[in-house]
Amino acid sequence: MQQSALKVLAGPILKKLSVDNVTLWLVTSQPVDLTLTLLPEGETKRTFPLKQTPFKHNTQTRDKTSSTTLPEHRCIQVGEHLYIHLVHLSLASPLPTDCWVGYQLAFHNEHNAGVTLTELLSDICYPERDTPGFVVHTKLRKMLHGSCRKPHHDSPDGLVIADNLLSSLQEEPLQWPSLLMMTGDQIYADDVATPMLAAIHSVIPTLGIDNETFADSTVADSRSLHSEQALYNHRVQILPNDKHSQKLRIPLFKSAEKPVFTTVHANNHLVSFAEVITMYLLCWSPQCWENASTEKPQSIDKQSATGAQTVDEYQNELTLIEQFVSGLSQARRVMAHLPCPMMFDDHDVTDDWNLTADWEQTAYGNDFSRRIIGNALMAYLLCQGWGNSPHSFSDKLLSKVQTSLNDLGCAEHDDTISELLEFEQWHYQWPTSPKLLVLDTRTQRWWSESNANKPSGLMDWESLTELQQALINEPAVVLVSPAPIFGVKLIEAIQRVFTRIGKPLMVDAENWMAHPGSANYLLNLFTHRKTPQNFVILSGDVHYSYAYHVKLKRRRNSPDIWQITSSGLRNTFPEGLLNWLDRLNRWLYAPYSPLNIFTKRRNMRVTPLKPSHASAGERLVNGSGVGLVELDNEGKPIQISQLLADEKIHFEHDN
Repeated sequence: MQQSALKVLAGPILKKLSVDNVTLWLVTSQPVDLTLTLLPEGETKRTFPLKQTPFKHNTQTRDKTSSTTLPEHRCIQVGEHLYIHLVHLSLASPLPTDCWVGYQLAFHNEHNAGVTLTELLSDICYPERDTPGFVVHTKLRKMLHGSCRKPHHDSPDGLVIADNLLSSLQEEPLQWPSLLMMTGDQIYADDVATPMLAAIHSVIPTLGIDNETFADSTVADSRSLHSEQALYNHRVQILPNDKHSQKLRIPLFKSAEKPVFTTVHANNHLVSFAEVITMYLLCWSPQCWENASTEKPQSIDKQSATGAQTVDEYQNELTLIEQFVSGLSQARRVMAHLPCPMMFDDHDVTDDWNLTADWEQTAYGNDFSRRIIGNALMAYLLCQGWGNSPHSFSDKLLSKVQTSLNDLGCAEHDDTISELLEFEQWHYQWPTSPKLLVLDTRTQRWWSESNANKPSGLMDWESLTELQQALINEPAVVLVSPAPIFGVKLIEAIQRVFTRIGKPLMVDAENWMAHPGSANYLLNLFTHRKTPQNFVILSGDVHYSYAYHVKLKRRRNSPDIWQITSSGLRNTFPEGLLNWLDRLNRWLYAPYSPLNIFTKRRNMRVTPLKPSHASAGERLVNGSGVGLVELDNEGKPIQISQLLADEKIHFEHDN
């Protein structure tokens, strides 16, 4: 990469947005100062020079109620040609609401004198506009949401579908959704196609990311991992093999052992920090693909026949990756125009992340597995978490991250990972109307007291208590839980059976009802008379979509609870299996079925909404796309839809 050729490697992604705040995330190939120009329609433009502010290592976490003290432009250097920027602009004069606000970025350094975003990215605007832009809505009236975007899945991309929606409404920006909520699995660090891993390795040298050394590993450092020991399709071989590390292998099937990284697709699991951060760039922008190579690595053909990938298999994956790449300019464009709050789920780090107490103790008890998880979490902080809630991350923490990136594998790197694993502010809330509350259901789990191999509760007592306080006296709320709170009862019953025979990992038994303590506390929140009258719960995770309307039995003024699940953006459930599960669930757990008395939700009436295209007995939608929810003035859904590539499906009460 030429030093004089400034590139926007990813972004801009519009993050937190309000009348007095604009937060943008982007990645450049050079250090730059920025100038942000806001162009409210019918008003004078506003120009803000944004010089980088260095981190102060001894600064404590700021008051969460104050955003005005945050610097306007922060930058973390990840590699010689890789700089992550966060713009967090607080405005003395509020922006107008419910109108188009264009924006422009200019980049300044010794090689570039004010080159603009639209000059660098000619496809970042919609055809009728000269700049990208956004609308600050007074209320959350429409929301897009989705999860589970796997690059090599054979299906359309939900972000492209979202972009098509905005494009169709480009002359009516007031009809745009207020935000695009991404509810988990924005990347798949644990399930990577071989052509994608080859592309990652071809791009890393152009970014100039520091070499990373490993402990407790047969691979000495990332330089080896990215070249002669890349181990395409054989990543499970680099798990430690001494006596202590045998605990990392959990036998689930007689024919094979699954490592602590329990995904069945772990053969290309990302390991180094460079691999994870590059995965983000390749999933969110077409820019780095210009320097990427997807030619089949010669080392694949030299591996043993066991687990080797055939030419046809590689080509099939490559075809899907090329299809994914063809839509990245649209994915980049939609994220530049809609606020994009995000929350991790397991695949952003690794499958079954923190599923049980035993899993946690095993994974974090080994230096190498701890590093793999920590690298993914550090990349999440930089690419997702930081922009969600800038005030949650102190200068002290960000300075430690920068020090770690300057010497990957050093003691400071491991110390930073330890701090991130103990970090308790991944969840966040936005002061929208209704309030947006985004839950962390991965890092604050409630361990089973009876058996360390039983599934943990998705949130512990302290975090649930904090949630209750955030709900008090709110008339309505949009609650984001990556895993559905009200799931498909039959599937939960199957997961419960496998848990009882000691095999929770076999069926990903991580649902809210799997842990009695957290389940009962959560359900009691809905019965509290000072909590909202309208709950809209947005979820993903499960690779199918559905909507439930939930009411409390025997209560005249029951709140209205809406479980709305959209998954995946680019992933689906096995078609035949889901059809059977859907119909059996409908037959066995219909609203008036006696089997409901054996569930923890027996005091609630859960009514599935019928998809507009459904045949008799069908309530689940299996297709890649993006969810669309429209709310009335009181925060109650008036339309729930799933946008697929070729149709719009509405969820309706079955009359």
